[in-house]
Amino acid sequence: GSEQVAAAYAVYGSSTVLVLATANNVRGFTLDAESGAYALTHHDIKIPENCPYYSTNEGNNKVLDEPTRKAITLLRDKYSQRYVGSLVADFHRNLLKGGIFAYPADQSRKNGRLRLMYEANPLGFVAEQAGGAASTGYERVMDIVPQELHQKTPLILGNKDVVDETVAVIKAG
Repeated sequence: GSEQVAAAYAVYGSSTVLVLATANNVRGFTLDAESGAYALTHHDIKIPENCPYYSTNEGNNKVLDEPTRKAITLLRDKYSQRYVGSLVADFHRNLLKGGIFAYPADQSRKNGRLRLMYEANPLGFVAEQAGGAASTGYERVMDIVPQELHQKTPLILGNKDVVDETVAVIKAG
């Protein structure tokens, strides 16, 4: 987590984009289908301060604890939901357009559902290098010392101010 030096992900669709994060720098490279080469198309990506979107599976609300349900309700009241059910696609949109992604713990998955080492940490690193934040709802994701390869964690990431507000609501109970 905190010693991580780089992270990357790819998004496939009408175009293929590879996002690479290193210390204080996030860049996007778009695949040129004819040449097979990637071109730098997004220089120094920063999560916008304006946060129009939130992304979460509202179908899980009934199994959330009360503080988390309250936090999700506040997000719903302030922002427009955009959720396709793909962690990377939802995060990518929020990275470029502004937003927050939440996959919190629930009654049946107290330790969350997303894998720390190959989902939460890589995207948490990208978010932080782009000026955002990544939390479990109680602690910074990048501060978690992994105990096992497939360890799971809750995840709230995106716009730093909104992540901080959401975490504050959850912690307040």
